[in-house]
Amino acid sequence: TGFKTAILHPPTSSSASAVHMSAVQASHLLIKYAGSRNPQSRRTGESTAGVSKAAAVAELETWLAKIKASEVSFADAAKQRSDCSSYKNGGDLGPFGPGEMQKPFEDATYGLQVGEVSGIVETDSGVHLILRTA
Repeated sequence: TGFKTAILHPPTSSSASAVHMSAVQASHLLIKYAGSRNPQSRRTGESTAGVSKAAAVAELETWLAKIKASEVSFADAAKQRSDCSSYKNGGDLGPFGPGEMQKPFEDATYGLQVGEVSGIVETDSGVHLILRTA
């Protein structure tokens, strides 16, 4: 698989983080909930309409603690729990550039150092933990 082409948009604020010039790569663990866009797990095929946002956040906090304590690798956590189809690849989303991901996800990923795990990031898709890999 090759790199995706990204269209750079002019910055919408004076923040330096508004413009990202190069592709990054990340893995994530997504937990969908009732208010998520398309509330269905790609791992199980089951609806997430019965999961509250608070429950999703609480569960993600538990996974984050396990990852930080080295009880489970990020990839294994994603394989076991992520609601994204990327669970099959340990959450690996491959390389992406500016404008290819939802803004909160993009901003969080670019704000991480390679090898660093984010706190909880909320997008229209659900709540995520993100591991920047490149």
